[in-house]
Amino acid sequence: MADASRVRFDHELLLPGGRVLAWSETGPRDGTPVLFLAGAATGRSMVFGGGCRVRLVTVDRPGIGASTHDPRRSAASTAADLAALVARLGGPVPVVANSQAAVFGLAAAERGIASRLLLVSPADEVADPRVFARLPGPVRDVVTRVRVDPAAAREFFARLGPGGMERMVLDSADPADREVYQDPVFLARYRAALREGFANDGAGYAADSIIATSPWQLDWAAIRVPVQVWFGERDRVHSPDLGALLTSRIPGARRHVVPGAGGALLRTHAEEILAAAAG
Repeated sequence: MADASRVRFDHELLLPGGRVLAWSETGPRDGTPVLFLAGAATGRSMVFGGGCRVRLVTVDRPGIGASTHDPRRSAASTAADLAALVARLGGPVPVVANSQAAVFGLAAAERGIASRLLLVSPADEVADPRVFARLPGPVRDVVTRVRVDPAAAREFFARLGPGGMERMVLDSADPADREVYQDPVFLARYRAALREGFANDGAGYAADSIIATSPWQLDWAAIRVPVQVWFGERDRVHSPDLGALLTSRIPGARRHVVPGAGGALLRTHAEEILAAAAG
């Protein structure tokens, strides 16, 4: 399992209206820029890979880490913030979106700021009735709470905290994935990213979760860049059909199901994913 441990440079970008978007670069300054949108409740400290000539660009979504909270945030507004960063990077760039960040990766592709998109172990659109019907009971309960009482759901997500999030992820993981997540190097980085994720009293993670568990309101036909959907065949967390329905909704998308892999695919197959992203 490769893991990024290269030099990191931290930056802040002033957005229209005065908000700040915090972002980082990890890897060679002359490497191919790849924008990585990390999964649930994690900020820009969450990186992966390390062997390719890739400059991994990570970001604190609004309300996470050092980025200013946006109380009116949506997938589209998040993509607009990312567009300002991508312009700073020199134009459309490859985007890798993991887990709960899938909706933001798709919104970035819809907006035209991704040169290609890799959805790695993406969380499905759980509010879609076709997906909702196949979810485990506890997940259906959360999705229902978001629909019926979004204020209470927002409070629930914000109150979870770094420790609660870590326990939830480890408890639901496949045993082989749990071994990956408990690697000391990864665990230290994950905990740092979780502290970023629950900064600002958890407002950023709560906003992420409300967006991800509500109808996505994407213009799927507007996604006109190459899209790959990557799943491990043992993944029982992110999608009830390993992304088959999700892939069918994205024009021209291709699905890769990796034999023997699980939900930790981003860690166990990091170099393959980065190579595919960098082209």
